[in-house]
Amino acid sequence: MSKLLVKANKGHGRVAHVTPQIAGWTYVGFDLHRLKAGASASGKTEDREVCLVFVTGKGSATAGGKDLGLLGERMSPFEGKPWSVYVPEGSDWSVTADTELELAVCSAPGLGGGLPVRVIGPNDLGQEVRGKGTNTRYVTNILPEGKPADSLLVVEVITPGGHTSSYPPHKHDQDNLPTESYLEETYYHRLNPPQGFAFQRVYTDADKNGHRALDEAMAIEDGDVVLVPKGYHPCAACHGYDLYYLNVMAGPKRTWKFHNAPEHEWLMKA
Repeated sequence: MSKLLVKANKGHGRVAHVTPQIAGWTYVGFDLHRLKAGASASGKTEDREVCLVFVTGKGSATAGGKDLGLLGERMSPFEGKPWSVYVPEGSDWSVTADTELELAVCSAPGLGGGLPVRVIGPNDLGQEVRGKGTNTRYVTNILPEGKPADSLLVVEVITPGGHTSSYPPHKHDQDNLPTESYLEETYYHRLNPPQGFAFQRVYTDADKNGHRALDEAMAIEDGDVVLVPKGYHPCAACHGYDLYYLNVMAGPKRTWKFHNAPEHEWLMKA
């Protein structure tokens, strides 16, 4: 199995766990909690900031000593918009499930920004359609660079069955602004119906001999997490199965500037 593919447990509790140490990088962390009604998840941010995303279900949340009430409304990631909570560094947080709950904990370094805890409701989220034809996908911006945070960028995408996404292939692995930003990235995948599968390739440019430093092609199943330390990272959803993914990105500068694979850039003009 690819070292970039993290298989979530099928039970309850913390079912996926990615830290910078585990991933072998510097910035992005990702946990996924699957909770039964009445169960809780909690944590301390310490020197990191966190975005709690209610992927599915409802729960009562507290953060930074504040009672945030009952959050969440959708029971499928393929319907509606999520509720989320931004939690700055030096804070604690807790969520108790009111229904079956899937909670994503997205984290990255705090930079002393002094930002407050805030609830990010569905009405706060912008949505957009990207691509054309069978490259069309639907994007919900949870924590884009235009909204306050120190390091985190968080977005979710739905790719209809038979469509491609994160395509034409692009990368953001060079700290070379304003042309390209260095951003590590995780993909948390869901499939609808859940027995489906999709594909993701993570690869770097070939050298003069045609060799690539990284080239992994993965079959993605419901609940999988993919690590993108560098390189291009396109996805393909198979016919009949819609693909959802939650992206977490962070790097030395909080901006998303990407570089298209030159051999495929003609697709942008087709």
